[in-house]
Amino acid sequence: MRAEVDLALGGRWTSLRGGGREWLWLGPEPGREGVSPGAAFVDAGGLEECLPTVRGNPDHGDVWSRPWRETDPGTGVVDCPQFTLTRRLAERSGVIVVDYRLAADPGYRFLWAAHALLDLSPAARLETPTGTSTRLHPEAAALLPPETWPAGRPWLPGDWPTPAGLALDALGPDDGTAVGAVLVDCPRVRVVDAPDVLTFELACDGQPVGVGLWRNLGGWPEAAPYRSVGVEPMLGAAFDLADAGPEDAALVPPSGEVAWRLTVSAHRQRGPR
Repeated sequence: MRAEVDLALGGRWTSLRGGGREWLWLGPEPGREGVSPGAAFVDAGGLEECLPTVRGNPDHGDVWSRPWRETDPGTGVVDCPQFTLTRRLAERSGVIVVDYRLAADPGYRFLWAAHALLDLSPAARLETPTGTSTRLHPEAAALLPPETWPAGRPWLPGDWPTPAGLALDALGPDDGTAVGAVLVDCPRVRVVDAPDVLTFELACDGQPVGVGLWRNLGGWPEAAPYRSVGVEPMLGAAFDLADAGPEDAALVPPSGEVAWRLTVSAHRQRGPR
């Protein structure tokens, strides 16, 4: 695999090639080059680093809108008021290995997501073990029977692949819906867009790991909807840090550092002989 990043524009991944194809989708929204800290998110596609939150404040976190600096080949650093994030990206035997290290005061709580928007066909599917705990987020309420959504709750729990009866594993065709969900305690997922397979694996000792899913099949934004599918390895179990309970966010230990590794691989399946 090969990855390209733009440190000046928030450390954004602009290309992810492997298995004979480009995997990242590029979005329609202009203005990505002119953002500053605290700006509203610009859906330019690619893969954005979201930290310390995904939804909420600041919108999609505080690192995507800041310039990063290179300290060594493949290593980028971004300094924020409450933390410093270091990312080292390497290609090893055809696999992308990304090592992250966050330095902050002990007790600092955060969410992180590799907000990957993927260029997928209507036949693509997301594969992870059946029964994985899944949290639907509020935009799904409109797709459920009346009074299904519990009042005042930030999410509705269920089991993969059909939480509350919604089949989420199919990533198309476009049907005018947009649904967000978090797969809890889920370190590995596969995106299958036959004959191609993309695999994300996340490892972090002592912290909650999961996968965020943003399945926008032409249902958002309301004024000019388009298709975008996000498969987002993450630390935590919520999109908004403000909604995260004690077990739903990563926590900086007494050492003042949290380290984690994301591995990305792809291959092309062989057809029948």
